[in-house]
Amino acid sequence: MLPLKPINYLAPMLASAALLLLLLTGFLEFPSLSSPIPSSTSSTSSASSSASTDSVGSRPKEPFTDLAAAFARWDSEVGCARFRERYKGWTVNASAIQRVDGGDCTALGMDHVSVLVKGWTWIPDNMDNLYSCRCGMTCLWTKSKVLADKPDALFFENVTPPRRRRKGDPLRVYVDLEASRKRSGFEDIFVGYHAKDDVQSTYAGTLFHKNRNYHVSSEKRNDSLVYWSSSRCLPQRNQLARNFLSLISHHSFGKCLNNVGGLDMALSLYPECLMDDNSAPHWWNHLHCAMSHYKFVLAIENTKIDSYVTEKLYYALDAGAVPIYFGAPNVWDFVPPNSIIDGSKFSSLEKLASYVKALADDPIAYAEYHAWRRCGVMGNYGKTRAASLDTLPCRLCEIISRKGGRNARIL
Repeated sequence: MLPLKPINYLAPMLASAALLLLLLTGFLEFPSLSSPIPSSTSSTSSASSSASTDSVGSRPKEPFTDLAAAFARWDSEVGCARFRERYKGWTVNASAIQRVDGGDCTALGMDHVSVLVKGWTWIPDNMDNLYSCRCGMTCLWTKSKVLADKPDALFFENVTPPRRRRKGDPLRVYVDLEASRKRSGFEDIFVGYHAKDDVQSTYAGTLFHKNRNYHVSSEKRNDSLVYWSSSRCLPQRNQLARNFLSLISHHSFGKCLNNVGGLDMALSLYPECLMDDNSAPHWWNHLHCAMSHYKFVLAIENTKIDSYVTEKLYYALDAGAVPIYFGAPNVWDFVPPNSIIDGSKFSSLEKLASYVKALADDPIAYAEYHAWRRCGVMGNYGKTRAASLDTLPCRLCEIISRKGGRNARIL
């Protein structure tokens, strides 16, 4: 046996203590002005953090408001053929998103599955429906005990399922799409935002906001470049937003850092966003319409965790704005190529602000951030949408069918 070498415990103990201190102070969450944002050296990240980064700022400043005219300029000077060629080697982690085709239809044990939603906080009522799914299967998703008096599964969100499931009882499904993503410990099927969960549900669907005003403006503001809206004023997110927004013209709606004079001032600025003259206005009803008037939308997650990409980013894409994003390190696995500005790829907030200002005065480079949808270059984004809450009922019913519903084996 070789003699053991003496171990120096001091270095690893000091390193562990330093790492713990960084985590406790929140330094590893989001960068601040005093803490430069780490730069990326990977080829994919470098390509994805800019449209035509090498040309932004090289052309004379040309402030613009007409988005359609910017598209026409880009079509004539760049075009889809060059854009597709540029991103034909685009690589993403396919395993970040679950397959949604469900596999072999012969493995399904039931032609019809009913799911009774028992406890929920944000699961929208407009999800209630009888769905026509793959393989000729139907799926009833309902909050009504009358329509699903003998359900095959009980669906719980924000409520702990029963501790025990007896033979013949419905399967227990539990969902947690928050950053912590914790199982209840008593579920038979777990739904989360991560591909490792039993069923993945991304935030990229439309069922969160079916009744919203989807008017999208073709005119973009020059006097106020960035839209920001938040009503959950988390200290670290607020600080990052305050530091960045202090460097650039912006409108801040919502409760946090509001600079427009009230929660529903968007309707005063954009009366076309009003949904119904007879109902009280709510900021969430005109959010898409309002942000469509801005070239950029600041989107900051409340936690920086792999695969936790929430509606904050997808709202901006749906509204025809360019998201300035801080959040999931693997965000590019969930969005189209060249569709967002990844704030973490800039060495400082000042450099990020300078880039955004230059981009706002460059109609060709700005239009390229919209080329993904105009040229059909989606990356993983199609799969992201396919694995969203919109398709959850059918995908969940397939798993329930494969398990046998009430006849599932007791573990």
